[in-house]
Amino acid sequence: MSSLKSRSRGFTLVELLVVIAIIGILVGLLLPAVQAAREAARRMSCSNNFKNIGLAIHNYHSAYKQMPIHGTGTGIGLNSPNWWQLGNDAGKETLSGLVGITPFIEQQGLWSSISNPMTETVSGNAPPANTGLTAPARWPAMGPSPRNFDTGVGYIPWSTEIPTFRCPSDPGVGLPALGRTNYGLCLGDSISTWHNSFKNGNLTTSGGWSHSAAQSVNRGMFMHRKATKFRDILDGLSNTIAMGEIKTDLGDRDIRSAISWIGQGSQAHHDNPSLCQDAGEIDPERPTYWCNGGPGCTNPSRIVASGRDTRGGTWSHHRALVTGVFTVLPPNAEMCSANWLDGPGTCPPSSNHQGGAHILMGDGAVVFMTDSVESGDRRAGGVRLGQTGPRSPGSKSPYGLWGALGTKASGETIEEQLNQ
Repeated sequence: MSSLKSRSRGFTLVELLVVIAIIGILVGLLLPAVQAAREAARRMSCSNNFKNIGLAIHNYHSAYKQMPIHGTGTGIGLNSPNWWQLGNDAGKETLSGLVGITPFIEQQGLWSSISNPMTETVSGNAPPANTGLTAPARWPAMGPSPRNFDTGVGYIPWSTEIPTFRCPSDPGVGLPALGRTNYGLCLGDSISTWHNSFKNGNLTTSGGWSHSAAQSVNRGMFMHRKATKFRDILDGLSNTIAMGEIKTDLGDRDIRSAISWIGQGSQAHHDNPSLCQDAGEIDPERPTYWCNGGPGCTNPSRIVASGRDTRGGTWSHHRALVTGVFTVLPPNAEMCSANWLDGPGTCPPSSNHQGGAHILMGDGAVVFMTDSVESGDRRAGGVRLGQTGPRSPGSKSPYGLWGALGTKASGETIEEQLNQ
């Protein structure tokens, strides 16, 4: 009688290779889905932050009967006669509208530090001697100007990263920026606001002509150094943009965050918002980047990048290029400034999300606005005092639906359902 002997049999090399290949294919198929799911979660978090900011603005209005002012803080101070000059003794009305809402986004501790004198610094050294407060030296209440405070020792509140002001899809973090933000305040459909102000350089009230000029261009839900109330939003809160998402600068010549300072006359942008594009400064082979020595491409004469003066570089700073949004060029268009960095630039919303950016409406709704939004003539000059015809004060926006959403009281009819 014969017996059968059982033998254990392993995988052959071919079978093992087939299994590995199948696993590799599955991983390749699943990885994009995982990445997409992660970005969807980040985008949802980004939208939720915006909703919280919208709620904070409404709570601020309920408390103070006005919206936070963009360009606020203490006055000139003792060390300089004009707001743009150096000096750590006062805020010089250079604080952004984001500063005022900090206690309404559960940052009461930070607001307490801002609203009282303090001796602490980022470095641990004493505050600089020119704060105007001595024995001991200390920062003034409402802090120094974010535009020019002494970064060698550092005012802690302006250096603080606030999670509610950050979109998780944006990888920018830390220096050389200082307290980044991914949310900017909408200043309307005219980039002339900084050239036509309600106040003089020494922060006294400007004259009648200047007021008329400022009134003609400050058409957004937020105004420069002047308060807005909900009653002023005649077009309706649900039809007016309050804020827009912005991409912070990474020092990589991205047209959405690095600023081309083209160095032309101060009125050049008001007459043609596409100034930098028409100068051939955008790389045709990489259309989201400024030219950098490529063929048939004009390098910008100056790129402002990698610092707190760039897009989203400092949440406390009122500078339009840092925390402002205009509804002139559509989302994710180029950041182009004509003459001086304290002046305006195109400042469209931007993001790392595919195809558009979030915007916050006046009623608190958050809408994802695509790059392809109808935006009229991107080479049209803006509405302002001294112009005639379709550019005269009070005219409808030349920038289509996009421009109309940026104005608070221009009487345009919005026929689109934005938040479907």
